[in-house]
Amino acid sequence: MKIAILSRNRRLYSTRRLVEAATARGHEAKVIDVLRCYMNIAPHHPEIHYRGKKLEGFDAVIPRIGASVTFYGTAVVRQFEMMGVYTLNESVAITRSRDKLRAHQLLAREGIGMPVTGFAHAPDDTADLINLVGGAPCVVKLTQGTQGRGVVMCETDKAAESVIDAFRGLDAYFLVQEFVEEARGADIRCLVIGDRVVASMMRQARIGEFRSNLHRGGAASKVRITPQERSTATRAARLMGLSVAGVDILRSKNGPVVMEVNSSPGLAGIESTAGVDIAGRIIELLEKNTRPGRRRPRRRA
Repeated sequence: MKIAILSRNRRLYSTRRLVEAATARGHEAKVIDVLRCYMNIAPHHPEIHYRGKKLEGFDAVIPRIGASVTFYGTAVVRQFEMMGVYTLNESVAITRSRDKLRAHQLLAREGIGMPVTGFAHAPDDTADLINLVGGAPCVVKLTQGTQGRGVVMCETDKAAESVIDAFRGLDAYFLVQEFVEEARGADIRCLVIGDRVVASMMRQARIGEFRSNLHRGGAASKVRITPQERSTATRAARLMGLSVAGVDILRSKNGPVVMEVNSSPGLAGIESTAGVDIAGRIIELLEKNTRPGRRRPRRRA
């Protein structure tokens, strides 16, 4: 099988592991910088070119699309789909999960646990918006972004109003969410492949920080998740339409709540913490699902 791995940096741990896993199982893996691709969008004959040559002969694509290149990256993934190439995560699923507002609306529609979340546009709605989520402390976050960027915890209503005014001044869209205090700065990353959670870890924020992301100094440890947490993670990934996803869950007094569904989860932390060959499991999923011209059924937007 010939596999295209869309990644801007072949030296990243996740990219290297996917190449190693594919090679170990007898496949050919090629790392492609998604921003160096250019497309011929023609009826009946869609093409992708890369470094002066046409890309062809690929059986599957593994998108590792960074948040900053979502628009162009998903356009390239769509082009592969038009060419009949099986994509591990489809373009619409990646776009759906990257838009936090859209993702939370979908989660709410299906009754999946999530923090109380507010969204508004007009400045005179700010005070009531904060009240909708129970007042301070609360979290204000941009609708686009990953790895804790654009997320601010506000201790007081006044602080929340200031952050909201600042985001509005940047013409940015944002969400206001209740702060789940009982989580105590910890969340659970569930790695979903196919229809099951194959690994999980607890991430604990360092002192003075409420974001538990590992690259922000958070510490990772093994965790045993409950059947309810397992079900929540798999349902959230399925709802986004993702075959591979990192689902971040908080343990609240009302049960597990989903904070984010990540379409390109990093493998370094969870492979070392959980002791699971995630890259190998991903290649196994490709082997099971890849067929010439194979496409998934359309999902609801």
